[in-house]
Amino acid sequence: MKFLDQVKIFIKAGEGGSGSPSFRREKFIEFGGPDGGDGGKGGSIILVSERNLNTLIDFRYQQHFKAARGRDGSGKNKTGRGGEDLYLKVPIGTQVFEEDNKTLIFDFKEENEKFVAAIGGKGGFGNTRFKSSTNRAPKKFTKGAVGEEFWIYLQLKTIADIGIIGLPNAGKSSLLASLTSATPKIANYKFTTINPNLGVAMYDDKEITLADIPGLIEGAHQGTGLGIKFLKHIERCKALLHLIDISENDLINSYLQVRDEMGKYSSELLKKQEIIVFNKIDLIDENEIKEKINDFEKIIKKSAFTTSTLDKKSVSDIKSTLLNYVS
Repeated sequence: MKFLDQVKIFIKAGEGGSGSPSFRREKFIEFGGPDGGDGGKGGSIILVSERNLNTLIDFRYQQHFKAARGRDGSGKNKTGRGGEDLYLKVPIGTQVFEEDNKTLIFDFKEENEKFVAAIGGKGGFGNTRFKSSTNRAPKKFTKGAVGEEFWIYLQLKTIADIGIIGLPNAGKSSLLASLTSATPKIANYKFTTINPNLGVAMYDDKEITLADIPGLIEGAHQGTGLGIKFLKHIERCKALLHLIDISENDLINSYLQVRDEMGKYSSELLKKQEIIVFNKIDLIDENEIKEKINDFEKIIKKSAFTTSTLDKKSVSDIKSTLLNYVS
């Protein structure tokens, strides 16, 4: 399924039905009074968060949505039936913005949350409403009100327990595939991942949701490479797994480059809990691994884990470590 994380859509709630100007007409009743019923309320447009969605692709080919109009009132004081509400499903993590794409009006953070995006118009009054002691045969009735209508933006920020970050080709997709049942595209070149991939890992009957965030390069905060488009997906994660290719010549620079881009985008990202993992330990010998890790930890002052996606034991250890960051 293709990934789409921002759309602009037009929503129009239904109009209310018109009231009825009806008069009672029955045999042997010469002067029947007014018996016009009210119009029904127009349908509203309601957004609902859905757990099984992770993209806004459904809105790519249809941008206009209109709810049903309320039915007109009728004789015998019958109120018109209300128009059916229109429900639009969105992924958890979707934010709703006004047409300026800056003013946030709702943020979906949990499953089955509902937000009435456009309210249907009220039904009009039938002539019965206008009957009085001085006006026993009113012909007056009112039309239904117009439903709300406007353009809105939907923006998706992936919600995951752990976000896997790092430079391109660090092995993020391979690690996600090893930790979960996800099947991301994997190849040995930069920017294999051009969309966030989600996967669910199970460990000790506990569930961990992970997101493979596309690789960050220098200038990402200004839009270089895949840039800002995907930096925003990190904001929702409870913790970050910073994956580094241990075969790189300068591990410290690789680490600081990603951290620098995150900080330039938002200083809040640097406050998140971080798990540093050196990947591809099968490519170099043990002595070199120990030397590189010691040098890294002396300067960065943070401990790191090691793994290889080919080693099931190390992958299992990573899973158990992640539980400490999501419980």
